[in-house]
Amino acid sequence: MVPFWTTVSRNGSSDSETTLQSASKATKQYKYPSLRPSHRLSLLFLFPFHLSANGACFRCTCFSHFKLELRRMGNESYEDAIEALKKLLIEKDDLKDVAAAKVKKITAELQAASSSDSKSFDPVERIKEGFVTFKKEKYETNPALYGELAKGQSPKYMVFACSDSRVCPSHVLDFHPGDAFVVRNIANMVPPFDKVKYAGVGAAIEYAVLHLKVENIVVIGHSACGGIKGLMSFPLDGNNSTDFIEDWVKICLPAKSKVLAESESSAFEDQCGRCERVLNVSLANLLTYPFVREGVVKGTLALKGGYYDFVNGSFELWELQFGISPVHSI
Repeated sequence: MVPFWTTVSRNGSSDSETTLQSASKATKQYKYPSLRPSHRLSLLFLFPFHLSANGACFRCTCFSHFKLELRRMGNESYEDAIEALKKLLIEKDDLKDVAAAKVKKITAELQAASSSDSKSFDPVERIKEGFVTFKKEKYETNPALYGELAKGQSPKYMVFACSDSRVCPSHVLDFHPGDAFVVRNIANMVPPFDKVKYAGVGAAIEYAVLHLKVENIVVIGHSACGGIKGLMSFPLDGNNSTDFIEDWVKICLPAKSKVLAESESSAFEDQCGRCERVLNVSLANLLTYPFVREGVVKGTLALKGGYYDFVNGSFELWELQFGISPVHSI
């Protein structure tokens, strides 16, 4: 916001009349028939009320007139305000340079806003353009791959990943269509076997293991996870402030308890970082599904944990072998 008063020089060389004409022209060009509230406010404070001439300060002798005139202009269209300014500047010649500089600034803001608005996001066009790009660059260039996929799928992986828009597993791990059967949810959690409460997740696991015959189930956590922050911050008094989120993230309460027990005095962000890596609760929950447990015992199914740090661009991978295998950092 422009301050109530300021000190300026009267030795500037700006041509205020030209500036005002340019401002009016820019308004028409960028289709702003009236001022935004922010620009109305800028016009209200267009003139400084404390001026300086050669280092000697003096107060404007017609403060009340300016205040009344500018308040009136603040409610007019941009063109009307410009015309009023021209008239006012003719009467008060010593303020031309200051006004010209201020109007230039307002005009620049209008032009920048117009440029931004002209590039407004169109969700339908984005989807259409996205599919056209996919079809041209991938679908039509891989007829053999998509021909096989038309017959069926046989992915090697089932992946549990977070719904976070920054951590798409197909993008991060360069999976191709048909490589992975993916389940995404808040904080990449795997709930325990429960036919009523978690039937959706149970159906996905059952289908992947018994019908698709996946050989690996990978649970991938990630940095800066909002779901984990929720888990670590929600109170445990039973009074939920959300309809679904708190009940869902409580799946990993054992992980929260472990982190608090080991790092109770640590900063909250550090605790969240530790909890993001405690994926073994989800890996253990996978073993509550009989068909998963059977596959692990027979050696036809492997359970793996992963952690993607998109801040540092790193990935860690480990395997559950009734114990934890060494971590593979990538």
